[in-house]
Amino acid sequence: MSHGGTADPADYSEAIQHPPGFRNRRGLNWGSIGLLYASYYFCRYNFPIANTRIGAEFGLDKTQMGWIISTAFIAYAVGQMVNGFFTDRIGGRKAMLTGAIGTILLNVLFGMASLWGGPGVSKNMMMFSFASIWGLNGYLQSFGAPGMIKINTAWFHRRERGRFAGIFGFMINIGRLGIGLLAPAILGGFTLFWLIHIPPQHWRWTFFIPAAITSLVTLNYFIWVKNTPEEAGFPSPAAEAADNTPDPTIGELFWTVFSNPVIWITAGAYACTGVVRQGIDQWFPAFAEQAYKIDLKGPQFALLVFGIPIVATLGSLVSGYVSDIFFKGKRAPVAAALYLMETVVILCAAYFVVGPKTVVFFLILIAFTANATHSILGTAAAMDIGGKKMAGFASGVIDSFQYYGGFLAGAPLGWVIQHYGWTAYFYFLAPAGIIGASLMFFARNKMNPKPIVHPPSAFEVIPLAKPAPNTTDPSKEIGV
Repeated sequence: MSHGGTADPADYSEAIQHPPGFRNRRGLNWGSIGLLYASYYFCRYNFPIANTRIGAEFGLDKTQMGWIISTAFIAYAVGQMVNGFFTDRIGGRKAMLTGAIGTILLNVLFGMASLWGGPGVSKNMMMFSFASIWGLNGYLQSFGAPGMIKINTAWFHRRERGRFAGIFGFMINIGRLGIGLLAPAILGGFTLFWLIHIPPQHWRWTFFIPAAITSLVTLNYFIWVKNTPEEAGFPSPAAEAADNTPDPTIGELFWTVFSNPVIWITAGAYACTGVVRQGIDQWFPAFAEQAYKIDLKGPQFALLVFGIPIVATLGSLVSGYVSDIFFKGKRAPVAAALYLMETVVILCAAYFVVGPKTVVFFLILIAFTANATHSILGTAAAMDIGGKKMAGFASGVIDSFQYYGGFLAGAPLGWVIQHYGWTAYFYFLAPAGIIGASLMFFARNKMNPKPIVHPPSAFEVIPLAKPAPNTTDPSKEIGV
């Protein structure tokens, strides 16, 4: 078996055995986690759909709207690193509950902020108000990913994690699909149960209603989710650290994570994922609506709403299975190929998008490649690197870089669109794919799993780049 996140070849040849009832209880646990994280998306991806209407009501241009996006991403990125550390201290369950309660309250506050705008209130003041609230929402939502990864690392064996990341990607994309259907219906009106007609509502309801839904999902999570299998009466399948090993000290935690070059290479590539993924997610409704006059309640936008989450899920599943089964848990070669594919697709989009049909086709293809790297680097690789004891902090460090990259998809991309038009949209995204591919290509031989040569020490979590104080046997390496 493997220790400290280092892969033993036996891990890939031995069948994984679980006690009776374990899989059902695990399914209930991570199913409830998945629904809660999906509801996080309800309270995050409502903004892109309301973007055009918020800007029109308060006279905010694309750069100003971009600053609201960028503020949220910077807050989320900082929160990932800080809250990843807190998650390893308070546990994943409390972390996700903290984020859920926070995002519920802040979505309600964001909707209410529209009530104090009007004559005499400057555009910059409204932008500052919206950016402050949405930034706080970003910070509190950043409890979600470290909390989710912290819990599920304890419930899954290393060899199950790539596939778990893909399946879990399907669950959280329910949130993207749900808000993609719900928000346009709120804005355009709909018929409930074929009998009751709901007229078009103000955009603030795209924040109030998701908050109410998230409240119900949070209650379900509170009832069912446990931090570890042991809390539910089962042994842990996570082989990285036995349950009787001590938690790392603060010094060991920071040294182990920040001295590991694997983390920084993965984080740099993940920033590239953030540029493209958030560039699509945050701007595709405005791009479709403004550049090609696609109706948010029309069939072409519906194709995007269904297509992007579906291919995002497919990309997560394919990348997870391929890296687990064909590359024996090595994430870097698969990620490099996906980044190259992403670059080609984006450049083709810049040249061939000429109408609504091609818009739908290429946005969906880009979403496939961006979400495939999002899954294997942000979830599977983070669990591989952090192991059972440090998964929260490791995932926080890595995932934060997606949102540092996402910052570029906010105000900078908004400024480019404002000054150069939507024709510059895809050209802005393409360099990220090239850089991501280069980083993963460089890392392909530096991040391979290697068998253990010496017995593991009493405390071992992540192999180090160089000897650390009070750490024995630092020679092992980690595989991504």
